[in-house]
Amino acid sequence: MTTTPRVLVVDDEERFRLTLAKLLTVRGLEVTTLGSGQEALEALRQAPFDVIVLDVRMPGMNGIETLAEIKKINPLIEVIILTGHASVDAAVDIMKLGGYDYLLKPCSLEELTDKIDAAFERKLTREKRAQ
Repeated sequence: MTTTPRVLVVDDEERFRLTLAKLLTVRGLEVTTLGSGQEALEALRQAPFDVIVLDVRMPGMNGIETLAEIKKINPLIEVIILTGHASVDAAVDIMKLGGYDYLLKPCSLEELTDKIDAAFERKLTREKRAQ
């Protein structure tokens, strides 16, 4: 069992996702980045991840659609939605679909890493219960 979360950052803004990946890597996280929901689903079928940081507004498959598909592939993966567009309806949909949390851009790196750590702990606890 890993003690370092395997984090997948999915955002269509390349500069944002690469900068975030560097910052999270410096904090000791194992980070992979992708630019679309479809790419994320393909990656999930190939490699394990613990926590996904997912943008809501992306071309093609949006974050809410991607979240629904992620949970079909592996319901134990924790998903943190990170968006620049606040919406109560979107937040409700995200929680109904099993999203772990919903954060607004820009958020502090500390807030995001705290959420990733908490989501990882929750995933580990849920995996232990499932065994």
